[in-house]
Amino acid sequence: MGTGEQLITVGAVLLGALTTHATNYLMERGRNRYQSQTRWDDRKIDAYAEYVDSAKLRIAGAVRLYEAREGLREEHRPEPELRENLSEAGRRWGSAFELVMLLGGDDAIEAGHELNSLVAEIDWQATGRISGSLDEWRERHRGAFRLINAFHEAARADLGIQGSVTGARHPERDLLLPSARRDPSARQGSGEG
Repeated sequence: MGTGEQLITVGAVLLGALTTHATNYLMERGRNRYQSQTRWDDRKIDAYAEYVDSAKLRIAGAVRLYEAREGLREEHRPEPELRENLSEAGRRWGSAFELVMLLGGDDAIEAGHELNSLVAEIDWQATGRISGSLDEWRERHRGAFRLINAFHEAARADLGIQGSVTGARHPERDLLLPSARRDPSARQGSGEG
């Protein structure tokens, strides 16, 4: 084998080694990037879910306090305990939003800010800091659940999840309200039993 052939063989081996090294480097880099992205997406999902859950808990705590204060529901816990539960739900909600602020995309953060404003109004009406009618109370709740859906949309887009939670295939839902109470004496007189 001549010197030229040996140089070509050595060059081919070096080129093969460099190509293998470059390919392995790029594949490892891509895998690390994918793992990092997946890890952050997992954290975002947890942060988004915790935020929505804590917002709903704060709303539920406000409902219990409001209904007890307005005489709409018989509540066996004293008002100071209901207020403390609402306050604790507010602390959890604040911590959950901090995670959204740290990990979330711009649109999800903005949707969270809008939701926060309305949830605060619900809290304030429940505690008596602002006044309002039952219809205004219910409209605040309708608005809050529309904003929760808007937050879901922004979070899904940030995570690259296809589909939608609103739109033609998912019509807007209204509050689930119990039917009006009937007078028990009217029921007995109607022959129902």
